[in-house]
Formats: sequence, C-alpha cells, structure tokens
Amino acid sequence: MLVGYVRVSKNDGTQTLSPQLDAMLAAGVEPSRIYEDLTSGRKDDRPGLNACLRALQPGNTLVVWKLDRLGRDLKHLVKTLDDLRSRNVGLKVLAGAGAQIHTTTSNGRLFFGIFAVLAEFERELIAERTLAGLAAARARGRKGGRPRKMDRSTLMMAMSAMADPKANATDVAKRLNITTTTLYMYVNGDGSVKAMGQAILNQD
Repeated sequence: MLVGYVRVSKNDGTQTLSPQLDAMLAAGVEPSRIYEDLTSGRKDDRPGLNACLRALQPGNTLVVWKLDRLGRDLKHLVKTLDDLRSRNVGLKVLAGAGAQIHTTTSNGRLFFGIFAVLAEFERELIAERTLAGLAAARARGRKGGRPRKMDRSTLMMAMSAMADPKANATDVAKRLNITTTTLYMYVNGDGSVKAMGQAILNQD
C-alpha cells in the first residue's frame, strides 16, 4: 500500500500543496492516504508527519515528493529512513535530488543500505561523545553520592545518550548520577528535549 506525505513551509497562502498532491495522485496514492503539514521542515512538531509514520505498516511504501519534505535536517533524515528500513517500510521519491528512488529496486535497496550505515555511524558517535562526557564528569568529581540536579552539561549528555534507540533510561540515569524520574522530566525517550530541558538550554 502506498502512503503519501506532503508539506509546504508556509501556511499564509504563498505556497500551495497542489503540485505535490497532483504528483501523489499520479503515482497512485489514494487521497485518503495522503498526510499533510503546513509548517517549516525545521519544526519539531509536525503532526501530519507523525501521524503518517504511525500509520505505516510493514510492506507499505512511503511516497514523498522530495527528500527535503521528509527530513528536518540530514541527521533527522538519516534517523527517519533507518527507522523505515527497520520496520520494513519502503520509500519512493518522486522529484528533486532523490528522484526515482524506490526501495523495491536494487538501487533503492542500496540507498537504504547507505543510510543504515550512516545511522549506525551516528549512533557510534553519540556513544563516544557520551562516554567522553561521563569520563570528564567523573574526572571533575561527579561520581556517586547524592543524585545531582539537571544542569546544561548533564542535559546535553542525556539527550545524546537517549537519542540512541538502544539506550536504556535506567542505565543512562545511573551513569549521569540522576534519577530516572529526573531524566524523563527533561528528556523524551527519543532524546528530544522537553519544556523543562529547553528552559535550561535557553539560559545564558
């Protein structure tokens, strides 16, 4: 089954979804299976994309007009495509730099493979940065004793650690010398920051 996702960056009428919708229909995507967003790709909160990703089932193919409609940035794109691959969801790109990418073809499978390698590389970098940060914290005497409150450096390490899909919240909290409750007060399970964490990041 084909599932489409379309997006424009502005909702003030200066941009329209029509060209993308026309391309979706021409590609065989049923109108009821097209998800939309009227927001910048830089926005974390894209309800249309979130609903689309939740609706995808193994064996489905996600259809996008261009790759830049899907990813917030390269890191987000790599993570999203690796997630699709792991869920056995295909991808078809209709235009732009990734035009004619279709993971049912050998070239398309190679494309998914490349992004899987990039995702693994990113996870390794996150793990290395996290271990280095923990080692630096221990060197400054932050080991054991009463759990400390969340500060900026701890928050950054928590975000990096939790961004790894294989991360265990209990282990992360223990390594950072905070409680699991404290961890989840500031960071989501995917490593994204919550409102209390954002307040810390906004501090001078």
